[in-house]
Formats: sequence, structure tokens, C-alpha cells
Amino acid sequence: MKHPYLNEEHEIFRKTLKKFLAKECAPYYEQWEEERLIPRSFWRKMGEQGFLCPDVDEAYGGSGVDWSFSVVINEELERIGSSLIGIGLHNDIVIPYISAYGTEEQKRRWLPSCVAGECISAIAMTEPGTGSDLANIQTTATLDGDHYLLNGQKTFITNGIHADLVIVACKTNLQAVPKHKGLSLLVVEKDTLGFSRGRKLNKVGLHSQDTAELIFEDCLVPKENLLGEEGEGFTYLMEKLQQERLIVAIAAQVASEKMLQLTMDYVKTRKAFGKQISQFQNTQFKIVEMATDIEMGRTFLDQLVAEHIAGENIVTKVSMAKWKLTEIARNVAVECMQLHGGYGYMEEYEIARRYRDTPVASIYAGTNEIMKTIIAKNLGL
Repeated sequence: MKHPYLNEEHEIFRKTLKKFLAKECAPYYEQWEEERLIPRSFWRKMGEQGFLCPDVDEAYGGSGVDWSFSVVINEELERIGSSLIGIGLHNDIVIPYISAYGTEEQKRRWLPSCVAGECISAIAMTEPGTGSDLANIQTTATLDGDHYLLNGQKTFITNGIHADLVIVACKTNLQAVPKHKGLSLLVVEKDTLGFSRGRKLNKVGLHSQDTAELIFEDCLVPKENLLGEEGEGFTYLMEKLQQERLIVAIAAQVASEKMLQLTMDYVKTRKAFGKQISQFQNTQFKIVEMATDIEMGRTFLDQLVAEHIAGENIVTKVSMAKWKLTEIARNVAVECMQLHGGYGYMEEYEIARRYRDTPVASIYAGTNEIMKTIIAKNLGL
């Protein structure tokens, strides 16, 4: 399908990326799933080929291209498997905070190694007792001379095991009214005193994508590692969540497209009662219903991506897309497994993995219930 925001240059880029992934990723993906980790060597190869942080300015090692190249990267990674989302998080969620709010010194210190794949990043918002309610996070940071003393615990952190650089949402002002005015962002480097990793979490799906607990006990963070200004953390988070949720929508859309194609291929070859199961009316109706939802989702998504690249504020529509496209993907996973019959429940069939990996998209980056709350508010309800 042709995307309205892509041209011939993007298609050449896509072909190069697909060729790279076919050689360096696809043959090893199931092994990584079994080992529960994507090797750092793959990150470095991605960096060497220019597939990390392509929109970072050339002065810091990037290609300085527009965000449409990141869309291509996210689409092709999802076609291999959902556990590669940590790369999208690095490219399009964490690094943009540094590009947008970092000082010149911070950018020169961190961005080149992030672009090269030598430094893997994460962002730490969620806590054991706090998910969507960011204003009530309990992690605190107190300025003591030249350092912040950071204390708290984070959980469900994507790239948590590999991360060399973690942007931590914390409270620097406990008396702030309203509460969210007390939030700041600190960048914690891997060898920082007082920073440790807890459990590598064992998830239902996304097996090779490392997810961990992070612990900060009197963690000594240099005051130079404050990202932006004190008390502006909540504002920064809100400004960047549009792109984060758009990435989730992109992944959900591509997952739906891939699951449908897998299922169409299967029902055309599988026979029952003397004919292909694709010839049964029930199968045809199920396929038609999914294909229609997916086609409508693609049209809406492409429009949003084009508007986002143009710099438009599309928070309401992105919230709609994140909710609806992840819900469609979850439904598609269920229907496609059913159409695979007993084979769909076997790990050797990709649909089984997709069935495990898909549901969490309706939870992370803000639950779908939160998306509906945002939409309702912005509709003036």
C-alpha cells in the first residue's frame, strides 16, 4: 500500500532495511525469543547501517531526515515481530526528549553513541503503585550540592536490562500545587552510584524484549543531568506522548495486516470436508470483516502520520487511533488463531506468538481506558 507521506527515496530505504532484517534479524528472532533477550550486537548493527535515530541532527551522528523514515523502520520491525518495540522506543520516544530538551553539552555527550547503537536508552515513568497517574509518582530527587539524590523504584521498563541511559520521571518538589508541577526528568547513566536493576520480568508475550524493574537508592545524579527545567517534566511528557501513542498505533496496524495475511495464506491451503476452508462462508465473512477494519484503520493512520510529520496537534485523533487500532489488533489475533484451528495454538505457527504479543498494546503508552478519557475531555464532555 502506498503511504501519502512516502516517496521513492523512502521505498529505496525500505528495501535496504528489509534486506538487512532478512539477513541479521529474521533468522535469529525465534532464538532471541527463547533466550528472552535481543543481543546488543544487533543494536550495533542497526546503528552501523543508519537505522537508529535517523531524525537526529547530522551534527550528532544522525541523518537529519524527517520522521517518515522512522515510520518505515517501525513498520518493518513489527513485520518481523513485536518484541522489537524496544528499538522504536529508543528511536522515537526516548531520544526525542534529549533532542528537544537537552542542552548542547548533553546532546554531544549522549546522542552520537545512541545513534551508533552503543548506548541503549529507556524511559522510566511507571512505578509499582503508579501507572497512568503520573502526577502521583513516588520517586523523589533532592538537590544536594552538585548532585540530586534520587530515590524510588520503577517497573515495566522497556529496555530496562540493556539500558545505558534512563530518563527518570521524578518529584523534585513535593509541595508543588498542582502536584504535576513538581515533576522533573533526570537522565541516569548505567554506572551511576545507587542505581541498580531488579528483576528481568517474565511476560506473557514480547519474550525477547527486555523489561525490568529499576531501583534508585540514594542514587547520585549530577545536576548537569537534569533534562530541561525543574518542574517541567510533566509538560515534556505530555508533549511527547502524541508520538509515543502514534508508534503504538503503527505497530498495531502492521500486526493486524501481518496476522490477516498469515491467516489468508493458511485458509487457502488447509482443507476440511473436501475443500479449502477459505471456501466456507463463515471463513469468508470473518476475513472480510477483518480486512475492512484493517483497511479503514490504515487510511486513518496514514492521515495521522502525515499530520504529525507536518507538526499538527492531533492528540485527540492519536488517542482514537491508539485505542481503536490496538483493539482491532487484539480482535484480529483472536479471530486469526480461531481460523488456524488447532495449529494456531502451536508455537511453530507465527499466529500463536502474535496472539501472545498483541494484547499488551492496549495497556502500555496509556491504557485504552485513559485514551477514552482523553478523547471525552477533548470533545468537551
